[in-house]
Amino acid sequence: MNEDLSPVKFKQEEDKMRRVVITSTGTINPVGKTVDETWANILNGVSGIGPATSCDVSDFNTQIAGEVKDFQPADYIPTKELRRVDRFQVFAIAAFREAFEKSGLDMEREDPSRIAVIISSAVGGLNAIERTVTTLVEEGPRRISPFMTPMIMANGAAGLIAIDKGIKGPCFSIASACASANDAIGQAFLMIRANIVDVAVTGGSEATINRTGFGVFDRLGALSRRNEDYHLTPSPFDRDRDGFVMSEGAAVLVLESLEHAQARGAEIWAEVVGYGSTVDAFHVTAPAEDGSGAGKAISLALEMANLNPEDVDYVNAHGTGTRLNDVSETKAIKLALGETAHQVAISSTKSMTGHMMGATGALEAIFCALAIRDHVIPPTMKLRNPDPECDLDYVPNEAREVPVEVAIENAFGFGGQNAVLAFRAYSG
Repeated sequence: MNEDLSPVKFKQEEDKMRRVVITSTGTINPVGKTVDETWANILNGVSGIGPATSCDVSDFNTQIAGEVKDFQPADYIPTKELRRVDRFQVFAIAAFREAFEKSGLDMEREDPSRIAVIISSAVGGLNAIERTVTTLVEEGPRRISPFMTPMIMANGAAGLIAIDKGIKGPCFSIASACASANDAIGQAFLMIRANIVDVAVTGGSEATINRTGFGVFDRLGALSRRNEDYHLTPSPFDRDRDGFVMSEGAAVLVLESLEHAQARGAEIWAEVVGYGSTVDAFHVTAPAEDGSGAGKAISLALEMANLNPEDVDYVNAHGTGTRLNDVSETKAIKLALGETAHQVAISSTKSMTGHMMGATGALEAIFCALAIRDHVIPPTMKLRNPDPECDLDYVPNEAREVPVEVAIENAFGFGGQNAVLAFRAYSG
């Protein structure tokens, strides 16, 4: 055997890997403008879904969304600069500033080249794209603003965050549909683990609630159409579910090597211990019906974390409320966890937040860390008539107080993208 590929060599390299911990978080989303507000509302089953007000949707089949309430961009970006940033970038700055301020990081004491910024967006500046195309068609090319280019770029949010604090390490965006935020966190985890950086600001941001966003997903038939009964949707794992609800917002986590966090006396929320990424290679929008690709991603995350199926206490499900996703995810969990799948607690917090596309995974990663910290599992709301094909424990309609030592978080996206993160309670 080639010496460089020997099991002993791999074990030695694994032993060199650093531990990675979560030391701070921030968010702005349909159920809260801070992490504390969001978590309180999630545990109380508060839904952020309602009639869409950001744009005219009267001619669409779907007319509901999860919008950030009473959002004032000038609270986060100087008014004179607002014409240069897209809505998804403002969300990212808002979430980042909460996370950074709570982290206690002092840039005067940090090496800026040892900090990474990895912020995902599945779509990027869709509001800017819509305005640019409208201007081009109605007024001609000379009326297009030169500021539109940085507003459209998916990596624009990451760049603005780096500028805001003078961060000079790796800085980029990941776009893997609705798995984007998990992939961003996963890559940040790997970079710290491998001693490429000491700190990573990571997560996702999305703002797709406009006529273009509504139009494309409405035509796809993936959105819930319960416009009058919006308090009943989305309803993941329910027999009568009819699609997901598009929402907006951002979530950001600060990850650090354990050594770095300990050296500065940082509060540690939880430890990131595993990451699995696969693709179904099956269909551009539908998941593999047998859940094999997603199941493999779960298994890979557990393998990296040196965890067994019976170690898992909680699964934060992708749980969009579409007919195909909920059944295939249930199969994936069974494939990865075996008989343990019937004992583990599972919930879909999208039943309250809606689907923030490329940002949702970051918010749900925060929920996993909080579930571990507070020993409470958030509920799957609006689950009234369980689908016989979805026969696991989805923690229906009420939070559950139980010890949580290990949590995994699923994110699956169009294109067959699967990204799973594993978290564990921190112990020295």
